[in-house]
Amino acid sequence: MKQQHSGILKNKTVALLKGGPGKERDVSLRSGTAVAKAVRAARAQVIEIDVTTPEITLPESVDLAFNIIHGTFGEDGQLQSILHDRGIPYTGEGIAGSHTAFDKILSKEAFDRAGVPTSTWQKIRKGESPSLPLPYVVKAPRQGSSVGVHIIRDASALPAALEDCFQYGEEVLIESFFAGRELTVGILGGEALPVVEIVPNDGFYDYDHKYTSGASEYFVPAPLTEAQAASIQSTACAAHRALGLEVYSRVDILLAPDGSMSVLEINTIPGMTELSLLPKAAAVAGLDFPALCEEIAGLSLAKKKP
Repeated sequence: MKQQHSGILKNKTVALLKGGPGKERDVSLRSGTAVAKAVRAARAQVIEIDVTTPEITLPESVDLAFNIIHGTFGEDGQLQSILHDRGIPYTGEGIAGSHTAFDKILSKEAFDRAGVPTSTWQKIRKGESPSLPLPYVVKAPRQGSSVGVHIIRDASALPAALEDCFQYGEEVLIESFFAGRELTVGILGGEALPVVEIVPNDGFYDYDHKYTSGASEYFVPAPLTEAQAASIQSTACAAHRALGLEVYSRVDILLAPDGSMSVLEINTIPGMTELSLLPKAAAVAGLDFPALCEEIAGLSLAKKKP
């Protein structure tokens, strides 16, 4: 993938939507600062809008809404529905793809239907208990950035984990623990970027490891054989397609020592901060940050999103 500046944003009015009412607000604000700078470098007029409630006021004659709101409201189909109803073009996936990818249970169902490798799982409601053997992972299915994620190795830790997860919704995802290397693959328009390996300094790649400088190491491209990298990229593309995605995403995958894989989840508005993984991978592929933002804008404008 060669670095090129398409000029698609030149002289356009871009409403950059950042912040949001969800748990990932602070990260979104940081992503928004970086993207605003890049979009201005692409010679667009940028109007930064800090979204704090679902009541969004946009200026007239906006050519594109650049959505950089991670998590709840921005990534789950709600904002997409509002922009669609107003006839405003926006970056990223459409309503259906956003809703499916944000919901880990719907994603699991789609992965299973498409034969995408993913850990054994079940969903439970209040009053129900997991039937999977320990260890397993308890997840709030509609949160991002590892919010509401607990690795359970001893049954005594389960009640507190469930109490935390049920504050976010009526269902909780239980997933068999899959030991493996933490990898992530950016997808741009159906094409996989170089694989990134994440090595947390301790524990697992939780919120603090994601957003604290120096808490994790990143290897881009990941130290893999050519065949391994190709297989992982192929799996990531299959997962992206399984959810009906077309524009861009970041697919999180675990790789076991025996070569087996488990797709964890797909982020349709991945982080765009100075620590974020999609920009790191794009840079290795030859796309600097402004060119990456232009590519996202171009792919978004070219797709008719339901």
